[in-house]
Amino acid sequence: MTDPFSLKGKVSLVTGGNGGIGKGIAEGLAMKGSTIVVAGRDREKTAAAVDEMRSRFKVKAMGLSFDVCDTSSIESGIQKVLKRYGRIDVLVNNAGVNIRKMPQHYSPEEWDTVMDTNLKGAFLCCQAVYPTMKEQGKGKIINIGSMTSLFGLGKAVPYACSKMGILSMTYSLALAWARDNIYVNCILPGWIDTPLSVSARRDLPGLGEFVEERTPIGRWGQPTDFMGVAAFLASDASDFVTGEYLRVDGGWAQHTNTVSFT
Repeated sequence: MTDPFSLKGKVSLVTGGNGGIGKGIAEGLAMKGSTIVVAGRDREKTAAAVDEMRSRFKVKAMGLSFDVCDTSSIESGIQKVLKRYGRIDVLVNNAGVNIRKMPQHYSPEEWDTVMDTNLKGAFLCCQAVYPTMKEQGKGKIINIGSMTSLFGLGKAVPYACSKMGILSMTYSLALAWARDNIYVNCILPGWIDTPLSVSARRDLPGLGEFVEERTPIGRWGQPTDFMGVAAFLASDASDFVTGEYLRVDGGWAQHTNTVSFT
C-alpha cells in the first residue's frame, strides 16, 4: 500500500517560507519528501533556507524572490516554478505582516499594508495556482490564520480582521473548488516563538509570562510544531478534509475564550 502521508513527487510552494512558522512548515513538507519552493522578499534569507532544505532533507529546492502584494511578481514566480518542475501540488499562504497600535492611531496606509499582504496577497496566490491545480486534477492549499481568526486583539485590529478574512476565504474557496479536487484548509497558530512574537513581547510588557501561564501546555509554540500538521494537510491522508481549520496553540483557545491581552 502506498504511504498516504508521503509527499514524494509533490511540489510545494511556501510563501514566507524562509523563517518562523513558514520555515517550520517547509521543513515538515521536505521531511516527507516534497520538492520545496521557498518564496520570500529577503533573497539572502531565502537562499540560506533553500540550502538548508537541500542539505538536511536531501530534496530538490528552489528560492523565489516573491512579493504577494505584486500580481506581476506572483505570476512570474508561478511560471518559474512550472518551468522548472512542471507542477504545483501544494500552496502554503504564510506570508504576513503586523502593525501593532491602538485602533484610533492607524493610518489608512497602515490598514492597507496589513490587509493587502495578509488577505489580498493570499487570495491572489490562490488564484494564481488554481489553473495548474485544476489541470493536474488535484491540489492542496493551506492558509495560515491566527488565534485572531477566532478572537479579537485590541492592539492589532487590521491584523485580526485580515486573519478572520483568511478563515472565511478558506471556507469559501473550499466550497468553490471542491469539485476540482482542490482542498483548502487553514492552520491557526497560537503564540509561537518567532521574530514577530519577539517584537510583540517588546511592545507588550508581560506578554511572555501571560502566554506561558494561559497556555495549558505551559510554553510558547515553536516553528517545528507545524511540521506534522502541514505534512498531513498537504498529503493524500487528508483527502476528505476541506474547509477546515486546525489550531496549533497548545490548548490556548480552550483556556482563554474569556480572557484577552491588550
